[in-house]
Amino acid sequence: MALSTAPTVATSIHVDQVSVSYAAGKRERKTILDEIDLDIAAGEFVVVLGETGCGKSTLLRMILGQERPTKGAIHVAGRTVERVGAGCGYVPQKYSLFPDRTVLGNLMMGPETAGYHILGRLRPGFRAFRRQVRDKAYQQLERMGLQRSDGDKYPHQLSGGMQQRVAIAQALMMKPKILLMDEAFSALDPGTRTSLQRMLREIWLETRPTIVFVTHNTAEALFLATRIIVLAKQTTGGRSGAKIALDMRLPDAGMSLKHHGQAFLDLVDHIELCSQGFESAVERIANLEGTAR
Repeated sequence: MALSTAPTVATSIHVDQVSVSYAAGKRERKTILDEIDLDIAAGEFVVVLGETGCGKSTLLRMILGQERPTKGAIHVAGRTVERVGAGCGYVPQKYSLFPDRTVLGNLMMGPETAGYHILGRLRPGFRAFRRQVRDKAYQQLERMGLQRSDGDKYPHQLSGGMQQRVAIAQALMMKPKILLMDEAFSALDPGTRTSLQRMLREIWLETRPTIVFVTHNTAEALFLATRIIVLAKQTTGGRSGAKIALDMRLPDAGMSLKHHGQAFLDLVDHIELCSQGFESAVERIANLEGTAR
């Protein structure tokens, strides 16, 4: 049950009563997510927050199609997710580049594989197609703030920030309608992280894909998101799986760049307190709504 459900239109992702549990011994099961209901509209930038182990990454992998829910279903563009979808780009926390390929080879691999099977590459049209893909790869490199000469390097020759820029470019090469990012900036130094946050917002403002971004960082969420989802574990009633404790739309994108006063600090505090437990979040929001009246 979401505490503040916001209406959406043209739903791109629909999470329908999804629960995830695993065997934890002969007779016990451990519940990770408990009856999650969530609609994400096309073009939203949704950031999922929550403490470690509350199922944020599990939810992301189910949207991608890497995992299946124990109960319920996930629908993307009206279709039930049963396998990894071609329309989803994915950027994990750990760099996802192929170490034996150059940067350019990493960027070109997806479009080439999707466009031509192995034998099809013997056809005359493949060379022209490959030139187009190469040109597009160079454009993506420059868009990420990298040089054309970086295309000849191997991943181990790049810094962590450069590798993550290439990983994002790799995902964008397929023109995904949905971009899923799992703690994608968490391993970076603060300066690089801020730079990539700005770059990601610019990409979203320009092309408006649906983005679902998982993070532990509340300030990062407030800068990036048009909507914040907080997952929190249940602590009473014999249930332990996480539920949606807070579903909040933001009135102004990029607010952390503009608000450093008490109102911003209060909002950070509110979000972080909601992540500490589902029941306490319910009580806190009820008290705030009562005070507002």
